[in-house]
Amino acid sequence: MNNHPPEVKLLEHEADGIKELDNLLPRWWVWLFNLSIVFAFVYLIYYHVAGAGDLQAAEYTKESKRGEEIKSASIAKFESGITALTPDTNAIVLGEGQRLFVTYCAPCHRPDGGGLVGPNLCDNYWIHGSNFVDNVKIIINGVPAKGMLTWRGVLNPDQIKAVSSYIFTLRGTNPKNPKPPENTVTAPTGPSQFE
Repeated sequence: MNNHPPEVKLLEHEADGIKELDNLLPRWWVWLFNLSIVFAFVYLIYYHVAGAGDLQAAEYTKESKRGEEIKSASIAKFESGITALTPDTNAIVLGEGQRLFVTYCAPCHRPDGGGLVGPNLCDNYWIHGSNFVDNVKIIINGVPAKGMLTWRGVLNPDQIKAVSSYIFTLRGTNPKNPKPPENTVTAPTGPSQFE
């Protein structure tokens, strides 16, 4: 039985007294390395030379377009059934509506809905229709002539319904120092003026 340690092969160069072993790399590592070289070559030919596949920028553009189509279809479906909408009374939905209202609407309508740049949402003098469906349409389409943004594409249909439902709960409340009425006729509560 040979008790001598295996011979250690050292390369002839050294750096600061450190010498390098002259060992072979593991076979699995060599195969993996060679496969990665082959993969990189195939990738280069497929994507950059032949142009057979989309590069990242083109893939992103394609996926963004697909996402916009899905979003537009969802909003179109929501808008097609808008006339049958009623305010949601679920506490969780109203809580989400309040959060969205404070985030997006309060800068113009105040957190209590009393009106600032935008109109008072607590009184009965609604400028663009007081029906719940009217409110949903106003949020979707905005009122560009008055400076209100369209929220189509920013808020999804569930968020639009949630914030509309929350706004509906503000009616008849008495905020401190509300903005005066901007319409001389008390808004009707019947069918939408847009139907």
